[in-house]
Amino acid sequence: MAKNGNRNSSSTESPSPLLDVRDLVIEFRSRGETNLAVDGISFEVRKGETLAVVGESGSGKSVTAMSLTRLLPEEPVCRISGDILFEGRNLTRCSEREIRKFRGKEIAYIFQEPATSLNPVFTVGNQIAEAIKLHRPEVNDVEKEIIRSLDLVKIREPEKRFRDYPHQLSGGMQQRVMIAMALACHPKLLVADEPTTALDVTIQAQIMDLLRDLKQKLAMSIILITHNFGIVSGFADKVIVMFRGKIVEAGPTEEVLRNPQHAYTRALISCIPRMGVRQKRLTTIDYAELEKAGDQRLTENRNNGANTVE
Repeated sequence: MAKNGNRNSSSTESPSPLLDVRDLVIEFRSRGETNLAVDGISFEVRKGETLAVVGESGSGKSVTAMSLTRLLPEEPVCRISGDILFEGRNLTRCSEREIRKFRGKEIAYIFQEPATSLNPVFTVGNQIAEAIKLHRPEVNDVEKEIIRSLDLVKIREPEKRFRDYPHQLSGGMQQRVMIAMALACHPKLLVADEPTTALDVTIQAQIMDLLRDLKQKLAMSIILITHNFGIVSGFADKVIVMFRGKIVEAGPTEEVLRNPQHAYTRALISCIPRMGVRQKRLTTIDYAELEKAGDQRLTENRNNGANTVE
């Protein structure tokens, strides 16, 4: 899974990854200062595979995902270096016109907070139609395709719902609309950025089950961005853990959950509430302890290639 012996990769994996990110560095510049958001990470996503990127806010998860299709501010505000290869093509060398062909069509996104991602002044059907017209001009009956997309994500009465405005839908249905919009263009890679944020536990489970079913049905790859290890088990094939812009641990999901090697990974897992276990308060991450024991480990991980993951 990780190069240089962090965890072994499977001999049955396909030789050519769908997505190959190499030595990615992302810097933000403001008021004469440079802030390093992502520090030289590498990872791969293969066809039909699900990769979970886990870490707390500020660890570099979302900016990593957004850098794939250059959704971040342009220079000098943001500087991106490294290579991002999608089916062998280096997206960092594409022109703005060329990269637009990949956004939505080849790599689609489900963003956090569907209530703020959907435009309140347009019907959901109108917003899905925009994506279809832009990336699939061969579709003649756009309305029929919208209804099919809504039905695919299990929205009841899609022939009526596509005329609704976002405020007429529940949070769970809004998220299903976001998924339908992302899948309407038949992407090869779906990036789900905290897809269960602000949803109650029951709806969270429904959304994760839906994504799992759609992955199998459409034979696509998924990158799941999350801070919650609780939704990773049984969903992702492999996981990378990010801390302060670096990959500190990586491997098959169940192996990482069963035997976490890094103190930060163990801290994240210990924060998961467990049914039947009585606690006076939830476990929190002790950053002072991480600073004491972790700096040397982070240096060792970098030397051993922990920032390079297959």
